[in-house]
Amino acid sequence: MAVLKLSTPGVYVQEISTFPPSVAEVETAIPAFIGYTQKALHPSKGSLTNLPTKIASYNEYKLYYGNPPTETDDSITVSVTDDGYKNFVVSIKPIDGKPSNFNMAYAIRHYFDNGGGTCYIVSVGDPDYKAAVIDATQLVNGLKNVENIDEVTLLSIPEAAVSTNYNTVTQELIKQAVNLKDRFALIDPKQVTLQDKDHPTGDIDPDVDKIREAVTGDPESWRYAAAYYPNLNTTYARNFTDSTTNKLIDIKIDEYIFQPVNASDTNAKNLALTGTVLKQSVDSSSVLYGKIISALQQYTVTLPPSPAIAGLYARVDQNKGVWKAPANESLYSVSSPTVAISDIQQQNLNIDSTTGKSINAIRSFPGYGTLVWGARTLNGNDNEWRYICVRRFFNMVEESVKKSSHWAVFEPNTIGTWVKIQAMIENYLFLKWRDGALAGVKPEQAYYVHVGLGTTMNAQDILEGRMNVEIGMAVARPAEFIVLKFSQLLQQS
Repeated sequence: MAVLKLSTPGVYVQEISTFPPSVAEVETAIPAFIGYTQKALHPSKGSLTNLPTKIASYNEYKLYYGNPPTETDDSITVSVTDDGYKNFVVSIKPIDGKPSNFNMAYAIRHYFDNGGGTCYIVSVGDPDYKAAVIDATQLVNGLKNVENIDEVTLLSIPEAAVSTNYNTVTQELIKQAVNLKDRFALIDPKQVTLQDKDHPTGDIDPDVDKIREAVTGDPESWRYAAAYYPNLNTTYARNFTDSTTNKLIDIKIDEYIFQPVNASDTNAKNLALTGTVLKQSVDSSSVLYGKIISALQQYTVTLPPSPAIAGLYARVDQNKGVWKAPANESLYSVSSPTVAISDIQQQNLNIDSTTGKSINAIRSFPGYGTLVWGARTLNGNDNEWRYICVRRFFNMVEESVKKSSHWAVFEPNTIGTWVKIQAMIENYLFLKWRDGALAGVKPEQAYYVHVGLGTTMNAQDILEGRMNVEIGMAVARPAEFIVLKFSQLLQQS
């Protein structure tokens, strides 16, 4: 309260502030996506290469960064079976190693489809997807460019698993989250699953080992990251449209098998269609053309989970709160996980007694669709920081209180300032307790705020200009294991 200088007789008005300062809550789900794009050009600002840029929709992404890569004809095999009565059966088979590895455009679309909002994009590499490989060094350099973007709270590199060095990219993601302590890293799997007669859906052990081998360093750093497995089969068709002409590219019919209904019919002239360019040689109004176009629409994209997970975080934060575990929630625009995980397989993912590195499973349940079925940070053996929602809630409170306390810098380190700081934080935590974020029947059971001489500070702290504020919170934890106990009662009458 300002001191009035009274020198002339009269009536003076002085307004007295009775309300403490308030805590302005920071955003909790603002991801930064780093990867290769078709272009990186702003209509007025020019080149956006390696420049973190905020966008709010997929249409805005396409305006600045372009479309998904156009697939080439040699990435697929088109097979047609004809019975002579236009009952065509068309199959599209991918050729190993041929489909494009550039997935940023699809990833951003998946993020927004799953509930994502504002995010940052960092485009790296050559335009028009001309890079021969996805260079881990370029991805890491792009990641470094978001260090100074204070608004970012989530980190994702969707192309990490197909880059030249998966381990390095993974470690750098976690390193930035640990150093800044205001963001959370999402780790994608490097899927190398092999299928055989003993493992019809694949052996997940090699995939799990790849993730855990990539995560190194102090276990305390693992609390700032979460890994998800497996990849996701999406509903997005791969792009076979030329971005310049906006028309279908030349696609050949690689195999044409004529199987007449009448076995005596030896008409084989249709065999000449093998190798024919679809667009040029097959009538676009014909049944065959329509069947092939329909088959191309069924050739969909497989994506890493982190973009959809980032969108899910944003959706859960918005609808329920950051303190709600982002699990037992559906993923949209997903047909299935690439690997079907059983209860027994998930035991090793969720709890690893050897390394302590928990991996969250994504599973498909009949009647429920594809659900995230795990809520742990990588540091799954740590009782304090085991759950993602606990870590992210602390991130939010720490950052919100930090920013809202700037007014107290250089204020007198006396009881007047201490009371204001304490009241400001207690009012904020009371609201969080009332919303259900903090556990406890009474506010004093849910949180505490201590500040003052003889409590959090001594005389030496005062002399050295330090104001120590101690905050404790009992964050609500998820019911990860629900145990129903049943017993029989003896007949009473």
